Amino acid sequence: MRDADTALGQARSVNPGFDSIIRNAPGYAVFPTVGKGGMGIGGAYGRGIVYQRGVPIGFTDVSQGTVGAQIGGQTYTQILVFEDTHALDRFQKGNYEFSAQATAVALQSGTGANAQFRDGVAVFTMAEKGLMAEAAVGGQKFSYEAFASR
Repeated sequence: MRDADTALGQARSVNPGFDSIIRNAPGYAVFPTVGKGGMGIGGAYGRGIVYQRGVPIGFTDVSQGTVGAQIGGQTYTQILVFEDTHALDRFQKGNYEFSAQATAVALQSGTGANAQFRDGVAVFTMAEKGLMAEAAVGGQKFSYEAFASR
């Protein structure tokens, strides 16, 4: 969980406008590190934490298989922001998937964080390292596992 909290802090420091988006969201998922690579055929994977109103409630995994013009590898942070409780509930049911047209907003210093919701979810990314000539999030699949009751 520490990695997710650190990634969230970095996103807030890179783009202060992002803080208000997170504070007003009913939930969000933070993937501190998503690794992606490919040479014609590629894939991506990352493990993250789902938060409801700022409280961690479960684990989530993202995976993606891609085919097409791509070469290289990269790691990046990805944050999903849920527009309403209905979108968060759908995500928690598991087997959630982005359409092929899904896009992400890159969080960069000096630019405004504009939430572009599609089907109740906005996606933000921050590059960690590496270069890749393809950065679409379409086709990503997510699973969800609630924390065990204590």
